[in-house]
Amino acid sequence: MTRTMAIALRYPAALGMTLLALGWSSAMADNDAIVTYKSLSPEIALAAAQAALQQCRDNGYQVAVAVVDRFGQPQVMLRDRFAGPPAPDTATRKAYTALSFRTNTSDLEKSIQSGKTDPGLARLPHVAVLAGGLIIEAGGTLLGGIGVSGAPGGDKDEVCAKAGLDAIRDRIDF
Repeated sequence: MTRTMAIALRYPAALGMTLLALGWSSAMADNDAIVTYKSLSPEIALAAAQAALQQCRDNGYQVAVAVVDRFGQPQVMLRDRFAGPPAPDTATRKAYTALSFRTNTSDLEKSIQSGKTDPGLARLPHVAVLAGGLIIEAGGTLLGGIGVSGAPGGDKDEVCAKAGLDAIRDRIDF
């Protein structure tokens, strides 16, 4: 915790005076004191993961499916019995990557391959520039990401991830 944060917690009025000294109005300070946001419930995240897993099973693939929340933290992880050892981590990284770059990982992969995007992005921690990660968005609000790994090709992973989104679409549209 920074010294400023410690002072603000101990002396809330000091925070207001500091913000005023920085040119913030007291109305701005009050409005910025609380942030509201929408997030996926665990039940909705689980429903998306289950639908994605079922789609891959129906297609004959053993995969792992991960859903991350709007902050990139894992919310759900499902791994089918015979999914390979790297699948859970890769699925989580695909979901995280889609969320972080606010784009589907297949689009990011194509952008890097075409030279439009710096390939160095693929070396960032927790990033997987492989098809199979989709953003979860509703009403213009980013809610999280879903990633699938283990099918023979990212395009097949993406089909399963899309099935997961389709399964919850009517429950998250607002």
